[in-house]
Amino acid sequence: MGRSKTGQAVSAERKTPEELAKLDALLDEAEATGDLAMWKRARAVRAYIDGSRVVDIADQVRSARGSVNFWLGWYESEGAEGLRTKKAPGAAPRLTAEQLDELSAIVEAGPMDAGFTSGVWTGPMIGRLIQDKWGVSYHNHHIPRLLNKLGFSVQRPRKRLARANVEAQATWLRERLPEIKKKPVHAEES
Repeated sequence: MGRSKTGQAVSAERKTPEELAKLDALLDEAEATGDLAMWKRARAVRAYIDGSRVVDIADQVRSARGSVNFWLGWYESEGAEGLRTKKAPGAAPRLTAEQLDELSAIVEAGPMDAGFTSGVWTGPMIGRLIQDKWGVSYHNHHIPRLLNKLGFSVQRPRKRLARANVEAQATWLRERLPEIKKKPVHAEES
C-alpha cells in the first residue's frame, strides 16, 4: 500500500453506513469480550474515519504510527473482519492425524509392547519411538504437550519405601515427633 494523503487511507466503499455499522459492532464486541487489542484496532480505524490524524490516534491508543497504518490497511482490504483478533497459525504438524492415532494406541498398549524393557513411559522413550517409527524428532520438552493433545497426562510415581511400616510411621508422627520438637524457651523469673 502506497502512502496516502491525510484522511484518504480508507476508501469511500469502507465508509458506507453498512461498513461503519460492522465496525461499531466489532468495537462493541471487543469491549464486551475484553479483547483490548481488537478494541484498539477498531477504535483507531473509527477515529481515523471520524477525521483524526494518524499521529494523534497513535498517541490516544498508545501504539506506534506504523501499527495504526497497518490497521488502516487491514480495514481497507478486509473490512471490520480484518481487525478481528486471530489465532497465530503456527507451524504445520509434523505427524499426520493417522500417525497421532497410531502413537496414541502404542502409548496406550505400554512401553513393553513397543519393545522397551521398562514398564513405564518416559518422555525420551516416546521421543525415540517417534524418531524411529516416523523419522520425526521432537524436543523432550514438547513430548508432554504432544501427549496432552492426545489425552494423556504426566504421571509421577510416589516415592515410598517398599518395606516401610505404615502403622509405625503414623505412630511416630503422632506420638514421638511432638515429644522431640523443640519447646519454646521461657525466660526464668528472678
